Amino acid sequence: MIRFLRLLIIGLLGLSLLTVALANRDLVEVRLLPGDLAALTGLTWAMELPLFLVIFGGIVAGVLIGFVWEWLRETHIRSSAGAKAREVTRLERELAALRDQKGPGVQDDVLALLERPQGK
Repeated sequence: MIRFLRLLIIGLLGLSLLTVALANRDLVEVRLLPGDLAALTGLTWAMELPLFLVIFGGIVAGVLIGFVWEWLRETHIRSSAGAKAREVTRLERELAALRDQKGPGVQDDVLALLERPQGK
């Protein structure tokens, strides 16, 4: 049922994008700079594209900029998680070394607490 619903939504999205593309096939001129500024700088780059490509290109560019922005914004979260994972690994190695150092028959109070099942 969920798969059918997902395929239905994807189909409707594709149909709506196709409808927008067919309705906006006219060519538009995309310029790098406005006319006065282009004349002043000498950069008169321009290209003619179908309007739907300009619309879809703007959407894709916005999504990509959003992804990069979020990735940069969450850098400190990823670095903090990596530091915590390294600390856990170090502490697990230290605990294993303490267990080996005490021997199998001798129980330390802290090690006994760590080995006790969680629910009891």
